[in-house]
Amino acid sequence: MANDRKIKIALAGKPNSGKSSLFNQLTGLNQKIGNFPGVTVDKRTGTCQLDDKSAAEIIDLPGTYSLYPRTLDEKVVAEVFTDQKGKFYPDKIVLVADATNLKNCLLLLTQLIDLKIPTVLALNMVDLAAKSGQSIDLKKLERKLDMPVVMINARNGTGIDELKNILARPLKASSKTIYQSDEESKSLIEKIRIKFNLTSDYEAYQFLQQSDNLVFLPKGEREFIRQTAKENNFFAHKYQGAETVMRYGFIQDLLNEVILRSSDEGWKKVSHGIDRVLTHKVAGYVIFFLILFLIFQSIFAWAQIPMDFIDSTFAQLSWRLDRLFPEGPFFELISHGIVPGIGGIVIFIPQIAILFAFISILEETGYMARVVFLMDKVMRKFGLNGKSVVPLMSGWACAIPAIMATRTIENWKDRLITIFVTPLMSCSARLPVYTILVALIIPDYKVLGFFNYQGLVLMGLYLLGFLAAILSALAMKFLIKVKERSYLIMELPTYKMPKWSNVGYQIIEKTKAFVFEAGKTILAISIILYVLASYGPPDVMNEAKETVRKKTTGLNLSEAEIQERVASYKLEHSYAGGLGKILEPVIKPLGYDWKIGIALVTSFAAREVFVGTIATIYSIGNTDDPSTIKQKLKSEVNPETGGPRYTLAVGLSLLVFYTFAMQCMSTLAIVKRETKGWKWPLIQLAYMTMLAYLSAFAVYQFLN
Repeated sequence: MANDRKIKIALAGKPNSGKSSLFNQLTGLNQKIGNFPGVTVDKRTGTCQLDDKSAAEIIDLPGTYSLYPRTLDEKVVAEVFTDQKGKFYPDKIVLVADATNLKNCLLLLTQLIDLKIPTVLALNMVDLAAKSGQSIDLKKLERKLDMPVVMINARNGTGIDELKNILARPLKASSKTIYQSDEESKSLIEKIRIKFNLTSDYEAYQFLQQSDNLVFLPKGEREFIRQTAKENNFFAHKYQGAETVMRYGFIQDLLNEVILRSSDEGWKKVSHGIDRVLTHKVAGYVIFFLILFLIFQSIFAWAQIPMDFIDSTFAQLSWRLDRLFPEGPFFELISHGIVPGIGGIVIFIPQIAILFAFISILEETGYMARVVFLMDKVMRKFGLNGKSVVPLMSGWACAIPAIMATRTIENWKDRLITIFVTPLMSCSARLPVYTILVALIIPDYKVLGFFNYQGLVLMGLYLLGFLAAILSALAMKFLIKVKERSYLIMELPTYKMPKWSNVGYQIIEKTKAFVFEAGKTILAISIILYVLASYGPPDVMNEAKETVRKKTTGLNLSEAEIQERVASYKLEHSYAGGLGKILEPVIKPLGYDWKIGIALVTSFAAREVFVGTIATIYSIGNTDDPSTIKQKLKSEVNPETGGPRYTLAVGLSLLVFYTFAMQCMSTLAIVKRETKGWKWPLIQLAYMTMLAYLSAFAVYQFLN
């Protein structure tokens, strides 16, 4: 029987040390993502069975080099390790270190030793260390640190069982003390230690160093620490600099003793050779855009067959349920409201999966870090920090985590501009709108037998969003006057073959999040929309049949045709139709009718709701037609022209509108949270809505 009490094990280490790979090895699919309380910082937790008797909760902490934070991510790590009563305070820590670059990984380890938290040092990437020719005396390293040291390869699972065995056993904190406080601060540290009942001098020292970051303490206690430090002339930066110098001295002495043979720098020769091509000032950009082109071509080419299958399956399901169920509002809600609405999301699983597969592969191989380095030169010309590239690239997946990723940008102006323009990057929620409209208005022709027109248009929409983002950033660069400068400092990881299980985890995790998060919104809106579209003023609804019969007198229509017109009349005069009619004068110059107006309103909850709304609206009263979503859109008629509603002009107008429009309440909420007020999200909403409207207007009027 597994023990009911799960110990907490935190994974810590610098960025790109392999923590995420180790987390996946330990937890598999038994993992979930949330936020640390009070902050928009990713919290990945999972369950791991260490042995037959013990299970553990694994906490994957953000990457950091030390306990002295510069970003919100790093502040969370410092808080977790200094709050002994906190929910996430670990029983044990696994410090994941890159075995090929130990010196940069051990600063945090020496701080954890002084905090007296039981720790295991996991030397990762041992295959690369062996390839480099490096040799380490493991036993001596264990003795010098007084802690278990295990060699692992988190990508292929080497050493994971040994690590689990160590974690399953009782583990003591290291008896070593690395940092010795000087005579001046000893009495002050002792005073803080007694006052807050702390276990180590170094923890008391951290309280003095980081009083502003100890958010788990009441405000009065933080003020007491600040005042006490001031009265005793404790200057944090002075002591911090001396401490860091001392720790690196210890680390260098340690490495001199335990490294039997140093790495041969020539082992990175292949990686440097690839970099000369992929980061070239001309070839690098050409290759990057060719990769983007391949991604967007694949999204259409590879996903078409499974998408058509899903589309027809939901259409048939809706039609069969309508035949199977007895008459009544509840059953019609299921067959004409919920099923078409959910189908409007599920249909895009193949494309979402392909998009995230490519993003994951680029990250796994190490190429994404090169993209950041490459695009830094471009970003700076437009007033963005080099680190802005990460949120902007992440914005292709989802604006919410992308905006949260701006926490790594120390410069306030750069961070604010990045937050402001990130929603202009075309996220995966726009993909359902793009693909359904592109497939509707752009012919499925190929150039040179390979390049698909639809893929070219899709790539063009993504580039249009990127262009709008950097031009908006350029404008804000001159509007916001701040002289503070920032720099891009990052390590480029060596190139690796992607670990396919990690790619699989990423696809499943992101697709599941997309479907279930969007699914909850779709389900709620489908139900509300069905009710609004099925009911209206009682007098009008009750007289619908009679009104239609009077209008069609002498047209010799069949009973089925009359019923279809009755259903159309009821939809037009329903509460939803009334809302659409109110909007129609505003959106008519863009080529839209009241039905599209309803979809624009509902999709403000989430962009992808547009397709589900359209599917639901066109299913109302349509009991004899098992058409797919694309067929319904294609057959929609413009009553003013007698031609198709979704012409090239209307389709491109909608595509441009959704490229620029905010259309996402969740994004607004996260911007409000990150900027600590409604000022910037409201400016952002107004700017993006105006940009979307004017651009869509220009496109429609020009093409029409």
